[in-house]
Amino acid sequence: MVHNKVTIIGSGPAAHTAAIYLGRAEIPPTMYEGMMANGIAPGGQLTTTTEIENFPGFPDGLMGGELMDRMKQQSVKFGNNVITETVSKVDLSSKPFKLWTEFNEDDEPVTTDAIIISTGASAKRLHLPGEETYWQQGISACAVCDGAVPIFRNKPLAVVGGGDSACEEAQFLTKYGSKVFLVVRKDYLRASTIMQRRVEKNEKIEILYNTVPLEAKGDGKFLTDLHVNNVKENREYDLPVNGLFYAIGHKPATEIVQGQVDTDEVGYIKTVPGTSLTSVPGVFAAGDVQDSRYRQAITSAGSGCMAALDAEKYLSELYD
Repeated sequence: MVHNKVTIIGSGPAAHTAAIYLGRAEIPPTMYEGMMANGIAPGGQLTTTTEIENFPGFPDGLMGGELMDRMKQQSVKFGNNVITETVSKVDLSSKPFKLWTEFNEDDEPVTTDAIIISTGASAKRLHLPGEETYWQQGISACAVCDGAVPIFRNKPLAVVGGGDSACEEAQFLTKYGSKVFLVVRKDYLRASTIMQRRVEKNEKIEILYNTVPLEAKGDGKFLTDLHVNNVKENREYDLPVNGLFYAIGHKPATEIVQGQVDTDEVGYIKTVPGTSLTSVPGVFAAGDVQDSRYRQAITSAGSGCMAALDAEKYLSELYD
């Protein structure tokens, strides 16, 4: 039977930062980076991102995939044992914890004294015709991450959604775009009253109520239009935009721990404020899997550091 002191499930900024800290503390972890887990390659959502300009230390920016490659190289340098398999099941009911992967579900489980869950969260997408063609070529699910890139500057942009996040992203994008259309399916906004007032008063934002996106169109390279339908008027037309941002929510990848650790109503793992501690001693959560608010590479990395330090403290007390 294989036994690990600490196992990391995930492979994004939180996971590799945790691995770096653990390795330097002479507790080299085993990391299950996943094989297209949740439809995303090892490295997490950053592997689907083009240029990143807001990660400190890279004044000229770099590609998301390159950033994750560098993080992986650094964690491996400090002893991180990376296994390219997806964890399919865990048992947190007793110590040591048990886990199985897709390839050994019928075999003896791997056991571990501590687990850091950093499986991330994926942005909900509309899966419109043309979406795959123009993903990261005009379509994004993170205005804060991508809104400042050159292809969006002084161009008309659209945000899909009607909640606080959509209103916040529309407000944010007015710094860069010439105009921002807020595309709302219903005839009202779900956002808080204060957020509604802000977007309604912003001269650069136009709210399109009763409007459903139908298709992303472009020139084969970049997005140029969003084909929409005003369901109240039963009128279809092309909305000329060079950027389309989804703000319709995220889905945390917490299926394997559902019912075993405390989560909120959406599924995000609850942690003790200011720590990575979950409701199960020895189980820690880091990155977007426990962060429904910020969801940035740098905040994920910071929470990975916290998880490693919390796990190190837990293990030192366990072995004393």
